[in-house]
Amino acid sequence: MIKAHHVSKEVRSAEGKLVILNEVSLSLDKGQSLAITGASGSGKSTLLGLLAGLDLPSSGSITLDGDEITAMDEEGRAAVRARSVGFVFQSFQLLPGLSALENVMMPLELHGVAGARDKAQMFLERVGLAERLQHYPKQLSGGEQQRVAIARAFASEPAILFADEPTGNLDTVTGSKIIDLLFDLNREQGTTLVLVTHEERLASLCECRMQLEAGKVLLTEECA
Repeated sequence: MIKAHHVSKEVRSAEGKLVILNEVSLSLDKGQSLAITGASGSGKSTLLGLLAGLDLPSSGSITLDGDEITAMDEEGRAAVRARSVGFVFQSFQLLPGLSALENVMMPLELHGVAGARDKAQMFLERVGLAERLQHYPKQLSGGEQQRVAIARAFASEPAILFADEPTGNLDTVTGSKIIDLLFDLNREQGTTLVLVTHEERLASLCECRMQLEAGKVLLTEECA
């Protein structure tokens, strides 16, 4: 489902070449879950963006759901993302002018999914927001906004879900509920999960674990 082979990322700065990632490799099968951990600045979010096809590595190759995205241009990578990838961000990234229902509906409508409204409503009900369908983001708590973001991600039925610190802006109780929800939906849909997190409980629930330090793999716990 996901294969990365000797992936490196370098950028040029006033001080010279800066190595953000150095020779990172991994392999993840359908339905498996991976936690990427490490201190701030270790390269976690950079790796997540590369695996999702949001950026290109300086060297190495990445295959996503059967497509070598590192051999594609941006248009090709965008097509793979639209077909196979879902995202959950720490900052929720909901559109403020749309209701919860409309935020979940919009990507479905853009991809021509039949019955987008009914499907969006079903997933919002699944995450416990049946009474919040017409509420706007500013009317929702942080936990409720994250649940909308999760409903939006899973409603598109992606083969792979990338989540960048999905509990980072939430209190402990709400974060725990979001973690349970992520893995419930993961089991139901067989979605492959790749998570960047500082949350130990979230990391411990993943089948595989990779710890980065200064762009290098410090520790890997292989998938069962």
